Amino acid sequence: MKIGQVAADAEVTVDTVRFYERRGVLPPPQRRPSGYREYTPAAVERIRMARALQQLGFTLDEIIDALHAHDSGDTNEASQLWRLEAVVDRIDAKIADLQHTRRTITDTIAECRAGRCRFNSTRHC
Repeated sequence: MKIGQVAADAEVTVDTVRFYERRGVLPPPQRRPSGYREYTPAAVERIRMARALQQLGFTLDEIIDALHAHDSGDTNEASQLWRLEAVVDRIDAKIADLQHTRRTITDTIAECRAGRCRFNSTRHC
């Protein structure tokens, strides 16, 4: 398969396919004598898997690690569970950070409404 067909089938851009190849999500494809990349249908499935993991909140490095573990046969339920739990932990930390930021903003709004706005040199909102 040519790169354009892989991109179309995987519903990504050609640039995404090239990026995934550079980053190691995809193994280097064979080259035709003309120099064109020649991909197997497995490349489409690999891109779809990477995108599915990305939608679950995996970082690109985590996706690469998971795919390489899969390639080497080093995956089992425990390792997959660990990867998913790490994503949940990261999401929980982000939620906590956002909740803290929200509290700070709402406290600042309350101060401004009370005439003690810390962002105005005249102390008015």
